[in-house]
Amino acid sequence: QVQLVESGGGLVQAGGSLRLSCAASGRTISNYNMGWFRQAPGNEREFVTAFNWDGVGTLYADSVKGRFTLSRDNAKNTVYLQMNSLKREDTAVYYCAAGRLRMPPDVRSSEYDYWGQGTQVTVAS
Repeated sequence: QVQLVESGGGLVQAGGSLRLSCAASGRTISNYNMGWFRQAPGNEREFVTAFNWDGVGTLYADSVKGRFTLSRDNAKNTVYLQMNSLKREDTAVYYCAAGRLRMPPDVRSSEYDYWGQGTQVTVAS
């Protein structure tokens, strides 16, 4: 089992920044791809970004390229999502996920086995 706990969401003005954290625990974390997905009201859950635990092959959705950065702290078993230049359309619940190791990381939410509880990000204009 892998347990994921997100934190760092909140309310921010358009153009601002937030950093989300996802603390992972459980066995063999290094054998998983780690990713972030988001879901806005009335929408399906969508891919944001993902990499494997070594940080190789990071993928970003086109909508966040150049604004969001995925990183990790291996010692803390934690991944971070730095979100800059936030837009109203970034408003959603953000979920951290762990999935089977694949290269490149899978963008389908169905391929991720473990999920955090989600953290709300609200961008006000």
